[in-house]
Amino acid sequence: MIIVNELKTILEKSGLNVTDKQIKMFEVYFNLLIDWNQKINLTAITDKTDVYYKHFLDSLMLHESIDLNNQCILDVGSGAGFPSIPLKIMYPNLKITILDSLNKRIKFLTNLCEALGLNVSLVHGRAEDFKQKNHFDIVTARAVAPLNKLLELTIPFVKTGGAFIAYKGSKYQEELDHANKALEKLNAFIDNAHPYKIMNESRVLIKIKKKDLTPSKYPRNAKQIKNNPL
Repeated sequence: MIIVNELKTILEKSGLNVTDKQIKMFEVYFNLLIDWNQKINLTAITDKTDVYYKHFLDSLMLHESIDLNNQCILDVGSGAGFPSIPLKIMYPNLKITILDSLNKRIKFLTNLCEALGLNVSLVHGRAEDFKQKNHFDIVTARAVAPLNKLLELTIPFVKTGGAFIAYKGSKYQEELDHANKALEKLNAFIDNAHPYKIMNESRVLIKIKKKDLTPSKYPRNAKQIKNNPL
């Protein structure tokens, strides 16, 4: 079982200075996650050490890819709050909006944010219907969809000059190979791919920059995105 000092060591090895208050917040997060997971399906990972590494630390790896100070972030399909809630715990000055299509997950996140005292905007809805286009400094998505589909659900909400960060596994190159058309149509480009490892599992953060406004017709409806991806 992971203990407080071990968590602190994990985060500090990754270049993150963590306070005792933040450690306690992660403890509350874990306990609520496991409690709610018995009622609704939030995660298949329930071992404490695995949750801290594969959810909490993995979410926080974003700090190695982009400046997180005073940024406005949209987290699409956040599920149980990854990566946005761990980021908010570590970077309280982030302005975070979470968008998720399942109301039961929004209810969990509402309870979680109240327990942690976090000011986060929670939106129940689908990306296809979300109206805040060309608005956010950073958009994130973790384990949501293949990249050629995911780009249409995220890039429209990034402001020009901002970035979309995709959390992906070791086979990301194949997804990149199928994303060129979507990148062109959405006025975006691959800035870099940042590889890292969590418990010896290879992962990558793909940073995609937006160079101009997204055409207003995007994102299309869910059926079009699914049956005819860009």
